[in-house]
Amino acid sequence: MRLYQQLVLFMLAATVLPLVAVGFSLLSEAESELTRRIVSEQGLIAETTAEALSGELMKTAEALGRSAGLIDWEHVTPAEFEGGLRLLYGQSYAVSAVLVVDAEGKPQGAPLFQAEGKNDHPDFEPTAALALAQAVPVRSLRLASRGQVFLGGVYAHRPSGQAAMAMAVKLADGENSSFALAEVVFSELESLLSRRARPELGRIELVEVPARRILLSSQPGRRMQTLEPALASPLEAGGTAGRSFRVEPLALRVSTARVPQVPDFAVVVSLDEASALTPVRAMRRTVLLFILGAFAVLLGVGALFTRRLNRRLARVVSGAEAFSRGELHQRVQVDGDDELSDLASTFNAMGGELERARERLLRWNDDLKVRVDEATAELKTAQSQLLEAQKLAAVGQLGAGVAHEINNPLAGILGNTQLMMLERGEKDPDFETLRKIEQSAKRCKDITQNLLRFSQQRARPEFRPVDLGVVLRDALSLTENQVQAEGIQLSLELASPPVRVRADPGHLSQVVLALVSNARTAMMKSEQRRLTLRTGERDGQGFFEVEDTGKGIAPEHRSRVFEPFFTTKDVWSNVGLGLSVAWRVVSEAGGTIELRTEVGQGTCFTVWLPKA
Repeated sequence: MRLYQQLVLFMLAATVLPLVAVGFSLLSEAESELTRRIVSEQGLIAETTAEALSGELMKTAEALGRSAGLIDWEHVTPAEFEGGLRLLYGQSYAVSAVLVVDAEGKPQGAPLFQAEGKNDHPDFEPTAALALAQAVPVRSLRLASRGQVFLGGVYAHRPSGQAAMAMAVKLADGENSSFALAEVVFSELESLLSRRARPELGRIELVEVPARRILLSSQPGRRMQTLEPALASPLEAGGTAGRSFRVEPLALRVSTARVPQVPDFAVVVSLDEASALTPVRAMRRTVLLFILGAFAVLLGVGALFTRRLNRRLARVVSGAEAFSRGELHQRVQVDGDDELSDLASTFNAMGGELERARERLLRWNDDLKVRVDEATAELKTAQSQLLEAQKLAAVGQLGAGVAHEINNPLAGILGNTQLMMLERGEKDPDFETLRKIEQSAKRCKDITQNLLRFSQQRARPEFRPVDLGVVLRDALSLTENQVQAEGIQLSLELASPPVRVRADPGHLSQVVLALVSNARTAMMKSEQRRLTLRTGERDGQGFFEVEDTGKGIAPEHRSRVFEPFFTTKDVWSNVGLGLSVAWRVVSEAGGTIELRTEVGQGTCFTVWLPKA
């Protein structure tokens, strides 16, 4: 059987017929399942929305009752009475006004409200005070105790036109006690209703069942309208329990739920059944037409495809046979941009790669020899650099020993000089000479102390509060004379008050000396030689800068200046470890080093450290 015939039978047996049977079965089941899901989700939305609306209403009522119960209204001054009313007014942003009425329901004074735009409460028209007073029959509530709250009737709020409810709060015990009436506008309840509305489940509405009036709706145009009779009748007959049903005349799927603690209110979720099921029914027709059309197209395209595929497969088979015979110069010629063309390209690439592999094998021996020679040279260079590093360590130890040995004679010279100065007055001709000897001895002692402290670095840093100015002055004492002897103008700019950072002072001195040494070397051939050291603080960090007027650093070298054994010096005189050690020391202290440089103008290193 040819490939085309097999393809037709396969499409018919494996796709078309099962697709027709299963597709229509699934569509029918999907329609039923969609209906069940809509009913289930509608019921859930109705119940949860009813509970949420009840919670919002009861929260406002409880807040009013709790606040009213805290005040002894019969024994307060007029100012305190007004403050209590303001307390009731502020219990909820849904309250638009508060009005005090006597036991007969007659207003006592003007209503309490805020002018338009003064706060977040709804607006209130003073002319609506009478409607508010008549919304709750307080005469029948005389026997209530202080702080009890009663829900009144629902009416249209002016000027917004939204639904509003009056809530009455008993202010004191006794039959002749006054009531505070609060007008609660349903604006927040309407926002809650709109947030819960979902287009696929229909509209959500809060209905006052006895009056058949729509109080709230996710479609604001239906607000305060009369509910359709076809919907109202099943709603009234359903009792207080929520339920789901189908309204035949309107072809609606409806779910209802009574609002807890407000039995006259019900949440109604309704959806047009035709619009809900239209996608499924339209899909059934579309699937049928698509299956018939797809089958016809597949037959035609299958014939063309198999014919072209056979020709291209023959070319690939021919090329594969040529490669199997060792004819690597042969190439498979297959046009197109699909798996077969990729396969042909793979065969062609394999033949070319095999030809090039022989040439690479011949070059590998020569390349390997060159690389071995280069690696040997690099190892020798690294060995010489390590030897230099060991020499530097030995020099440091020698410096420590020399500084220690010099300290003892210096102490004797300084002590004897000071004794001789005590024996002579300032007018003695030798007194000034002795003073110079004392100053020189003190300077030598400071230098040896700094050299000893610098050479005796700990392997592990000891972080503590450090004055950056003191560190810079101590480090410069070791190299200041050499800097000035080379004709370099030294400038020390220390911030006031002193900048204190958290670091190891010995390690930090090593960083300063490394930066100063690099700056001196960079200015060897500069006409203008100026070295500036400054301290400061910014953004919660302390810093010091070492700025020179040397030759600068080329752009291609800036990313490597902190690498070990890398140097840009014209005459190689060190192992290139100064900046790498400085970077490690600053990083261990939690800081960073920034570099600003311009070729021919100079370089500035800024060391940032956390403040103490």
